[in-house]
Amino acid sequence: MLKGIDPRLNADVLYCLRSMGHGDTLVIADTNFPADSVARHTIYGDLLRMENLTCAEAMEAILSVLPLDTFVEDFAARMEVVDKPDEVPDVQAEVQAQIDLAEGRPRPMVSVERFEFYDRARESYAVIQTGERQFYGCFILRKGVIGPDA
Repeated sequence: MLKGIDPRLNADVLYCLRSMGHGDTLVIADTNFPADSVARHTIYGDLLRMENLTCAEAMEAILSVLPLDTFVEDFAARMEVVDKPDEVPDVQAEVQAQIDLAEGRPRPMVSVERFEFYDRARESYAVIQTGERQFYGCFILRKGVIGPDA
């Protein structure tokens, strides 16, 4: 246990988040996502797990230490519902609420078609699989920067 670090962040996840640089992307996936096979194609190469958490719970913990990119529109993306790209399932609304809370303002995620999402996921830095059982609990975050102290 570490002071000031969310206890839901395990050592492997913390190591990976710290290793990422500005612009690197991170996949947060539900339990149905082909996480292991996709993770083998990533830079990190191994699947990370936060399987006792929902996507919203994992996102809250991750965003307590990971800055989101402020230079791009695709700082956060969600997987589109097949044939319903404008539909926002509950799991995605829950994660959007965590992003807005962490950012201190509304910052809507972009949507990505399912197969394009898989392609982007394979090119990401790493994949974290959660225990989320709601469908379409799949997200990509782009790491931002932490500026110098004022």
